[in-house]
Amino acid sequence: MFLSWFGLGLLGRAPGTLGSLGALPLAGALVLFGGPWLLLACAVAVFGLGWRLSVLHLRDVGGEDPQWIVIDEVAAQWAVLAALPFSLPWYAAGFVAFRLFDIAKPWPVSWADRNVGGGLGVMLDDALAALYAIAVLLSAQAGLKQLGVIGS
Repeated sequence: MFLSWFGLGLLGRAPGTLGSLGALPLAGALVLFGGPWLLLACAVAVFGLGWRLSVLHLRDVGGEDPQWIVIDEVAAQWAVLAALPFSLPWYAAGFVAFRLFDIAKPWPVSWADRNVGGGLGVMLDDALAALYAIAVLLSAQAGLKQLGVIGS
């Protein structure tokens, strides 16, 4: 259940998008409860647990990264959101940016997706896509601050 983020990855089309959407409510609650550092710590913990459980699952059933495993999207989505201000517009931008980089898979995301196997392979490409999203969104935030569109 954890690997599918409590069944969201099993609901049919676009499981990665569903997993990312399903990560949003708990992300908001974690930030309200303990701030962005708690969300980042939880992202790291979910990454580690997802890696370990993916290793065990792939060992037991074989094969590659099944689409229904969406815990990788959850960990990566939380990492992106931890870098952003807690607001609906920034969280929406974080969701869209992460999904775009996860789907487009620019290098080295595409390299990790094709060449890193096992449990680490399940988790790594999404973590790398998250780094792209964070870089773009922090750059956008800095640019908006520079233009005076948003406060510091």
